[in-house]
Amino acid sequence: MQENIRNFCIIAHIDHGKSTLADRLLQVTGTVTDREFHDLMLDTMDIERERGITIKSTAVSMRYPAGNGRVYELNLIDTPGHVDFSYEVSRALASCEGALLVIDAAQGVEAQTVANLYKAMEQNLVVIPVINKIDLPSANILEVMGEIEGELGLDVDDTVCISAKTGEGIPDLLEAIVEKIPPPPGDAHLPLRARVFDSMYDPYRGVVVYVRVVEGSVSRGDDIMLMASGSRYSIEEVGRFGLKREPCRSLAAGQVGYLVAGIKTVADVRSGDTVTMADEPAGEPLEGYEEVKPVVFSSIYPVSSEDYEDLSAALEKLRLNDASLVFEKVSSPGIGFGFRCGFLGLLHLEVVQERLEREFDLSLVLTAPTVRYRITLTDGTVLMVDNPVDYPDPSTISLTEEPYIKASIIMPDRYIGQVAKLILDRRGENYKSMYVGRKRVEVTADMPLSEVVYDFYDKLKSVTQGYGSFDYEMVGYRSSDLVKVDILVNHEKVEALSMLVHRDRARQWALNACKNLKAEIPRQQFKIPIQGAIGGQVISRETITALRKDVTAKCYGGDITRKRKLLEKQKAGKKRMKMVGSVAIPQKAFLAVLKRDD
Repeated sequence: MQENIRNFCIIAHIDHGKSTLADRLLQVTGTVTDREFHDLMLDTMDIERERGITIKSTAVSMRYPAGNGRVYELNLIDTPGHVDFSYEVSRALASCEGALLVIDAAQGVEAQTVANLYKAMEQNLVVIPVINKIDLPSANILEVMGEIEGELGLDVDDTVCISAKTGEGIPDLLEAIVEKIPPPPGDAHLPLRARVFDSMYDPYRGVVVYVRVVEGSVSRGDDIMLMASGSRYSIEEVGRFGLKREPCRSLAAGQVGYLVAGIKTVADVRSGDTVTMADEPAGEPLEGYEEVKPVVFSSIYPVSSEDYEDLSAALEKLRLNDASLVFEKVSSPGIGFGFRCGFLGLLHLEVVQERLEREFDLSLVLTAPTVRYRITLTDGTVLMVDNPVDYPDPSTISLTEEPYIKASIIMPDRYIGQVAKLILDRRGENYKSMYVGRKRVEVTADMPLSEVVYDFYDKLKSVTQGYGSFDYEMVGYRSSDLVKVDILVNHEKVEALSMLVHRDRARQWALNACKNLKAEIPRQQFKIPIQGAIGGQVISRETITALRKDVTAKCYGGDITRKRKLLEKQKAGKKRMKMVGSVAIPQKAFLAVLKRDD
């Protein structure tokens, strides 16, 4: 029955206990037995377990017999906390009527807590504040309640205090979910409209489509149509999400589940698309998701050109599971054919690279990540450039602009000096600070995105000893003095290592790149100069010394002229080798250029 369904998600800052709370809910509702249970039940990818973070939103259905005698179907979506995966959070919120906003009893309200609350409010969701980790010795429940009321503007009386680790307060939370979150709207008798919120590729069944049924119902054997592409399919299986996929007879309005319809073409399915009946289609599709806007760009090439088709197929399958990934075909004279990809941040880039290498067994080369610059030419043409290869001749440019963000950092006040220095080092502007608690400060500043995407978050965690939290939003483009820095290895330009940087940072970046390359490129039998240059002007240089074979080892005494003759012969050979020798740059050298040495 529709009034017995509750759709909700768990949102929070990183490490505030979302996945642990999901584990406890699964145990308390009896969805998983003690014998089957293991930690982080919903983090199914190896990379999620190794890094200890949630990357993919995961849906699961639970049966809960409430105190009023009714049995409720609770559809839970566990979401990521890292700012790079905020697109996953926005898609999860669009499939729910309520959200549990989890706050750490020791850390209090953090930057992503505020950002996620605003996203939930935009979707008009019922928000239940949940104070987690009340079993910690450092827990300060009264202070956190003050922050919930003062900073977030939520009613403290609705707050539920729990310990996801020990299970304390979980029954009260389940009752709050049933009482406060409304049942899903929608009429089961109207024509079918179901929103695609995610999908995955099964090598045996084709594309498995994850849907939230908004109106109507869908059963096995029905003929459906995807409204964006107009493609038609016959349903082989419908089901709900338990810990594994559980087939059922039908899905009705308000339910969350999956469809298997023998969809072979990955490109036909898009997140946000509407599924309807082929014979009785709905009048208009559901409102889709906002378009994803990538902020970091990098080119991905296969190490072996024979793997190009495999890489193309792998990216298509990955995009099915990760809707925030965008890519297009490119070619480089030095590396061959590949793809220019857009990401939501550097962690997103790392995760995509690791998934391609693990899940699809590919060896890859990645170029240095860049942001998208706006360049106005003297003839009035406006170009959007995210690849240094496309940077026009400097004499034709009248204005260059780079993207700026508004950064929000919440931390204990004792770190304000180090954080202010870090922001100024990264060309921050409009610095402001205000107290948001007794000893907690929120700092806001406008910063160039290019200064943030590399390692700003790591540096922030370092200077605040892990207590600083960071969130940002795009604020548009501002004028900037950009230059293109080229890297030359043995006097040959390596396009894949070129970089667009601010003029004040150019020499520092070039010195750093040359130093890192020197450490990674293996020595040859001739000297290898590594240079950083702006146009024709060299601004940095490192030299890899030659390997020297001891050609006189076989001489045991005798006339010195024999040794000299051997050394002269070696010298001539090295000179000839330097003229014709080419330097193979290993993949780790490309990655070494990204390391920032402040």
